[in-house]
This record gives sequence, C-alpha cells and structure tokens, in this order.
Amino acid sequence: MTTATPGRMPALYLSHGAPPLADDPLWPGQLAAWSAELPRPTAILMVSAHWEEAPLALGATSTVPLVYDFWGFPQHYYEVTYAAPGAPALAESVRKLLRAPGTPVQDIPDRGLDHGAYVPLVEMFPGADIPVLQVSMPTLDPKQLLEIGRRLAPLRDEGVLIVGSGFFTHNLRALSQDGRVTSVMAEFDDWGHRALEAQDLDALLDFERKAPAGRLAHPRTEHFAPLFVTLGAAHEELATQRSVIDGFWMGLAKRSLQFG
Repeated sequence: MTTATPGRMPALYLSHGAPPLADDPLWPGQLAAWSAELPRPTAILMVSAHWEEAPLALGATSTVPLVYDFWGFPQHYYEVTYAAPGAPALAESVRKLLRAPGTPVQDIPDRGLDHGAYVPLVEMFPGADIPVLQVSMPTLDPKQLLEIGRRLAPLRDEGVLIVGSGFFTHNLRALSQDGRVTSVMAEFDDWGHRALEAQDLDALLDFERKAPAGRLAHPRTEHFAPLFVTLGAAHEELATQRSVIDGFWMGLAKRSLQFG
C-alpha cells in the first residue's frame, strides 16, 4: 500500500457549503477539528468551484476584499472578512509549474477569495495568518484538471496545502430545509465513496456516465471538478485517502477528503 511521504503536506477536497455554514451546529466544528490535525501549511492554494476562468488565472497576491458571490442572504453574511496575507512566492511557483507553450497563465491581481475559498478557511484557519492564493479552473474537463493537479503536486513538498473546494453533490433543487436526503444524493455519495476507496480513477473521471444519476447529482459539474485537481496533486498517494467529513447538509452530500 502506498503511504504518505513524511514532510509532505496532505491534499484536500472539501465540500465548502454556503455562507450559512457558519451557523450550522455541527459542520464548523468538524472543519476546525480537521485543520487542528493538519501540519501547519506554509501557504494554501485554493481551487474553488466558483471561479472558472481561462486561461488559468492567479488571483490576488496581496490582501484585497473578498468576493461575495451570492445573493439574497442576510446582511451579516456580507460583513464577513478574511484578511489572509497574499502569497506572491507561491504564485511565482505556480507560474513556473503550469506555464508552458500553449498553456498561458494570467494574473488578475484584484480578484479576492470567493465564498468557496473563504467560507471553509474562516472555520479551519480563523487566524487568517497563513498566505492564501486562489487559482481558477480553466476547464471542467476532469482529465485536464487531473493533469493540472499533477503539475502542482511538487508544491506539497514545500509545505503548501492544496485544497479543491466544491460540494460532493450539488443540485440546488435537492436542497432541503428539514435535512431530507433524496435517493439521488444518497446513491451518488455512496458510489463516489466506493469508487474512491477502490481507487477507481477511471470511473471517477467518467462519473457523469458511470455514477448513478450522475447528471442529477451534478447538473453542472463545477462543484465536483475541484476533486480532480486534488486527485492529481495526490496521484502517488490515492491509497491514503480517507473521508474526514461525511453526511449531508440541507440534503447535499458534504463528503470531504484527505490524501496523505
């Protein structure tokens, strides 16, 4: 069995929730307990379901305002701050690893962290004292995202925590205020868990066809897509995967994973 390499940071995929996650009686504590078990990162590289931009873009490398990319919520959710330091050195490393002929990397220096990045970070690293860089997803193609993750993998040996932030199931029609879970959400979550345990990368890459009701669990695939960046970054350590958080939140699967 492949084991984690000493000194290498884990790679994470987490379900990030919406801004009301902060008010949940269970989930914030689960995220906080998770981060307390991790080595302290030198920096955090976030890939969020909420930033698609091609060619691949690097966000702010200094502290800029957050992106409140949601509508219709109570005012206090728009007053959350997370003034983490920028990560210019990490940005330069990402450029070197990803830039190649025909594969440009662009900079958007005023693009702050969106809620897919800062909502979990507020719970996991509330001190906002670790440099954070967010990069965009230039595509939703799982194989291309897997390759991006593989090219970013060396950062783990430099103490960088690579985090793919999405939602293990994401169909807003399945949202339930009373917590009722539809069969579609439950079946996809179970299938995904079993595929990960079996290290069945081929099935995961073809999840829209091979998972039960894959297109219903993810009518659009942007919330599952960050998983493939994480899988790429952890490609030598898939056997180390474990579900740190599972269960459901408002009817959606919040399964969150650690590799290494």
